[in-house]
Amino acid sequence: GIRRSINSQLMMQRKSSSLVRVEAKATTCDCYRNMRKTPIYQSVTDLIEPTLKGSDIELVDVEYKKTGKTWSLRVFIDKNQGVTVYDCQRLSREIEDLIEIHELIADHYVLEVSSPGLDRPLKKESDFLRNKGKQILVKTYSPINNSKTNTGTVKNFANDTLFLENKKDTLEISLTDIAQAKLIIEF
Repeated sequence: GIRRSINSQLMMQRKSSSLVRVEAKATTCDCYRNMRKTPIYQSVTDLIEPTLKGSDIELVDVEYKKTGKTWSLRVFIDKNQGVTVYDCQRLSREIEDLIEIHELIADHYVLEVSSPGLDRPLKKESDFLRNKGKQILVKTYSPINNSKTNTGTVKNFANDTLFLENKKDTLEISLTDIAQAKLIIEF
């Protein structure tokens, strides 16, 4: 019956993206006015990162956006051995408790904790270093060698600069000039 369908659903989620949804409702608070100055993702990030210290789980990204009438808080995590459903469940409970304790979000929202997947965007130094030696696609705000789209192998990342080796040379791309970067997945 119910238990079997729940287990089947969790197994499907584990295979796809280790997604766990948790409905939550936080209370209204005075600190909500202050969050307009600071993006919610930064406030949530500041709450979550201390929880992850000392664990093998890395916070990849946080998104807070409205889809239709529903607000969604999406937290993407990763770890070397791969994210499990248990990791997502445990962290979603901790995040929900932290948000409620700190009265961080006044609106009704859906909390999603998941792994970002293979095609996730590369945004931070750790993302590029983890993919050292791999092929990536980089879109930039300004053209490099007459193109805003470049592909190549990640050679290094240092001082907020990506060193990307293509067929001709090694490009040095500032992190602030990267509009989007993704791993090229080869099958």
